Amino acid sequence: MPPSLDAWLADAEALLEATRGAGMAARMDAAVAATARALAAGKPLLVCGNGGSAADAQHIVGELVGRFLKERRALKAICLSSNAAVLTAWSNDYDYATVFARQVEAYAEPGGVLIGLSTSGNSANVVLAFEAARRLGMTTIGFTGEGGGRMAPLTDHLFAVPSRFTPAIQQVHLVLYHCFCAGLEEALAG
Repeated sequence: MPPSLDAWLADAEALLEATRGAGMAARMDAAVAATARALAAGKPLLVCGNGGSAADAQHIVGELVGRFLKERRALKAICLSSNAAVLTAWSNDYDYATVFARQVEAYAEPGGVLIGLSTSGNSANVVLAFEAARRLGMTTIGFTGEGGGRMAPLTDHLFAVPSRFTPAIQQVHLVLYHCFCAGLEEALAG
């Protein structure tokens, strides 16, 4: 028997409260400020993830290139999981594990930002993208689950949701990156 809606909502509420207690507010302010500085300087914001996290990456970029809550200029954001030709050609000819790192090499600029989403924090292609971003002088922002996995030591601003349950982590990621988008718009509104 599936869980009741009340139970699902109670679990979501408890995880949101645990996330609030994990000191995320100061990290959010720092991540927004770093990204706002990069975008104001014309540097790129690259975003990547797999599966549901790829959809979240597209969602973030859609909010920033288009608009979230405010009318403003388009922001220089690129989703690394959106180009089917690049994804399939590189993965077929080389290796899926390096498909995001290769694109970081193509689009990175020192002072830019890379956001990676991985509920485990262990997605090989996101980890390798973070390694490439670090080599190329980019700031890294990670949205993960509990502990941050292999991404944690490569991440300047880590949002590790205190759970190992993928759907719950993704629900909180949505709240976190919506806050991130709103903060960016506010920071860049002028």
